[in-house]
Amino acid sequence: MTYRVIQWATGLVGQESIKGIVAHPELELVGCWVHSESKVGMDAGEIAGIEPTGVTATNSLDEICSIDADAVVYSPMLADEGEIRALLASGKNLVTPIGYIFPRVDSRRAEMEALCVAHNVTLHGTGIHPGGITERFPLTLSALCRDIRHVRMEEFSDIRNYATASVVRDIMLFGHPPEVAAQSPMLKVMANGFLQSIDMVAHELGWTLDAKKRTSHSMALATRPIESPVGIIETGTVAAQRFCWEGTVNGEPVITVRTNWMMDDGHLSDGWQLGEQRFEVELDADPPLAVTFHGLHPPVLGEDSWIGLIAPAMHCVNAIPYVVQAGAGIKTYLDLPMIAGRAAANETNKH
Repeated sequence: MTYRVIQWATGLVGQESIKGIVAHPELELVGCWVHSESKVGMDAGEIAGIEPTGVTATNSLDEICSIDADAVVYSPMLADEGEIRALLASGKNLVTPIGYIFPRVDSRRAEMEALCVAHNVTLHGTGIHPGGITERFPLTLSALCRDIRHVRMEEFSDIRNYATASVVRDIMLFGHPPEVAAQSPMLKVMANGFLQSIDMVAHELGWTLDAKKRTSHSMALATRPIESPVGIIETGTVAAQRFCWEGTVNGEPVITVRTNWMMDDGHLSDGWQLGEQRFEVELDADPPLAVTFHGLHPPVLGEDSWIGLIAPAMHCVNAIPYVVQAGAGIKTYLDLPMIAGRAAANETNKH
């Protein structure tokens, strides 16, 4: 069976999603929404850097809603609840890497759940961190353990792979004095997803968490000028940041999520070091278990940064058949069967 899919937004994640949809043997790309006027009328394949697909990009929500499609991969920079509601109301299942991983039970969730049920569609949040490293994989690994006492999920990324100054300097606040970078909005911006991850892990493992999560933001400074794609990071300005979220029980941390973003390895204050880019999942349990994920970051610093966005895009794309087959409502990893990718197509392996 072939599922008809629309790609919403064509940034780097969206471009990788288009490639994934085209390569997936059970999916057919039938629509493409773009934010930029300059992309309107372009072929989706041209936008993604592949062969033409015959799908013309539009920036009209109404046009997208009118397309006969089974699912939408919704991957803009920021979620717009109005867009999500319109897409669901048009009868399309929706998979997104920005939110809805494990939304808390409140009136907004109840309204979204009711909308899904009314139109017989499913909403599924996924991704990589959050959206995989922080909940799906630790829960899978936990099946090998007993007496789980603490779970840690952590990212180590070289921020020199990101060449967008408006994000790295103006929002993340790298290259600024520490008192300026201390005002970074990122702890709050990322909290929504990571706190949902913590809640999912706690829910499934059986912890009743304290009402308030712990958060922290620490920094290291450049000990010499550091060259980067967004300009020189001057000595004494912020060149590394660590954001941390913790779920506690009676004041003791049982779940820890950390994100480490660094501009250099070996020229940072306070002994900070990046090492190899990676994700780590660790369970303090019997037996103690630690797993490191390599290959999800670009292999060459500062080149082919898109490689680091394949995983979040494909976690969406590969979920589509399972989401379309699921019952109506908001569905998390806890509600869906195992999600798998698909083998590469070749002359001896075709469906």
